[in-house]
Amino acid sequence: MDSMNKCLRAIPKVDECIARVQCIEAVTAPGSIIKSAIQDVITVQRKSILASSNCEPLLDEEWMNLFVAEIERRMTPHLKRIFNGTGIVIHTNLGRSILSEKMTDQLVQAGGYYSNLEFNLQTGKRGSRYSLVEDIICDLTGAEAALVVNNNAAAVLISLDTLAEGREVIVSRGQLVEIGGAFRIPDVMDKSGAKLVEVGATNRTHLHDYEDAITENTAMLLRVHTSNFRIIGFTSEVPAEEMVELARSKGLTTMEDLGSGSLIDFSRYGFPKEPTVQEIVSAGVDVVTFSGDKLLGGPQAGIIVGNRSIIDRIKKNPLNRALRIDKFTLAALESVLREYYDIDQALQNIPTLRMITTSAQVVKKRAQSLLRRIKSKLIQDCVLQLIPTLSKVGGGAMPEFNMQSWALQFQPLKMKIVELERGLRQLKTPVIGRIENDCLLLDVRTIQDREVGQLAALLIQFFESEV
Repeated sequence: MDSMNKCLRAIPKVDECIARVQCIEAVTAPGSIIKSAIQDVITVQRKSILASSNCEPLLDEEWMNLFVAEIERRMTPHLKRIFNGTGIVIHTNLGRSILSEKMTDQLVQAGGYYSNLEFNLQTGKRGSRYSLVEDIICDLTGAEAALVVNNNAAAVLISLDTLAEGREVIVSRGQLVEIGGAFRIPDVMDKSGAKLVEVGATNRTHLHDYEDAITENTAMLLRVHTSNFRIIGFTSEVPAEEMVELARSKGLTTMEDLGSGSLIDFSRYGFPKEPTVQEIVSAGVDVVTFSGDKLLGGPQAGIIVGNRSIIDRIKKNPLNRALRIDKFTLAALESVLREYYDIDQALQNIPTLRMITTSAQVVKKRAQSLLRRIKSKLIQDCVLQLIPTLSKVGGGAMPEFNMQSWALQFQPLKMKIVELERGLRQLKTPVIGRIENDCLLLDVRTIQDREVGQLAALLIQFFESEV
């Protein structure tokens, strides 16, 4: 009890602490942040003292360190840059596709200056924000018209709401996908007001299944690309061309949700064949939707392309106002789309495409460079090895395909593996890897060349401070 009372009496006064902290040159936080941080630290320490049977009063320096640490924590942005050592290129939890320096320069221009977002420089009158990228999208895809909303789920929602509200939409049972966050195609359809009609079996759907399900209340035949899973074996799906022919003979609309749609045929580079947007548009599908931040390699966006009269109807839907994109998305999207006029250039300049198509040999050289920088510094702290591993495309794309890659394997000697993982994850610039066989792996496929030196310095600093 005496030690508790001694510690309680030693708790400093808030006003005195504020005055002292404000004299610390490194602390530049607003007064309200400083005050609330000090109050909360004192509250936590008081509770700790009351819960302890034996304690020692904190020194003045210890109090100041606690206050400054809490203030720094509150002033640190919640959205942080991280080092992605998971080997998953399009990592939804880590921000999906990253943008090139050229693309981020466009974001600075869009945010730091006024722009012609909705101003027609030719006529001097109000313009449409969509016109800034529509022509480029149509050039690249072969579509008659295009519209961009804030993500692909929104693209599907507004398309169904416009074209099939209160009417039936026929979908193959094997295409009723669930995307991240337990968000399902049937849920999106229900919200749009369209009525789902399932046809076929989980593994096989035939053209006659669609034809037999068509009624007077049918509005659309919908195909959904199962980008995040595969059904293999005894399977069958109706090709887009056959569905289009059936729909036209019945006066119906066709739509395809490509999910992580691509403008590049990845099979040319040793990947599984994925339908490109151009191929689906060429097949005659009336409306095609796909994401901007997956295989396209741009910002989060939902892109809708297709028949001009249909796209014009979607543009007029009041939902479009709620789902529209801002100037930052437009700036980044235009920048990434322009790269696709030269495919070789796109593969080099768009980070997502570059990481996906980089050879294992190039990844190994990058991993060796990282290993050389840190091995001698960490030799007393952990066993380091360069090992072959497998990377993933991510973002629901090519789920069954693995890319040969290389990783640094950390086997700590003076701490537990969970402590190493947590410690790296809680750095000011977090390092995210994966645990396998009681070791931490940093897959270097998803580490940029420009990040190797920075990551090496951070790892050395971490081990020097922790061990």
